[in-house]
Amino acid sequence: MRGDEYDDETVDVAPETEPDWFPGNHLPEDARRLGLTHHVPDGALLDFAGSLDGAKAYHRFTAWFLLVVFGLPVLFAVMRLFQAL
Repeated sequence: MRGDEYDDETVDVAPETEPDWFPGNHLPEDARRLGLTHHVPDGALLDFAGSLDGAKAYHRFTAWFLLVVFGLPVLFAVMRLFQAL
């Protein structure tokens, strides 16, 4: 077999895209349309959360930890509202 045996076949070249592990590739399309990137805090958080893999135990722990960290202030605010009534 010679190397040029299949040279006459046309090959579709994929568009230049960055690999999946590059920063910013885990952002949802809606976030990109809004102008969020991995350089702004909200976009970085979305990118980080989007890169978590549910099959890995450490990633599940991290997701639950983030849920507690961001959920506790909301819970405390609601408790303060009920206390003020």
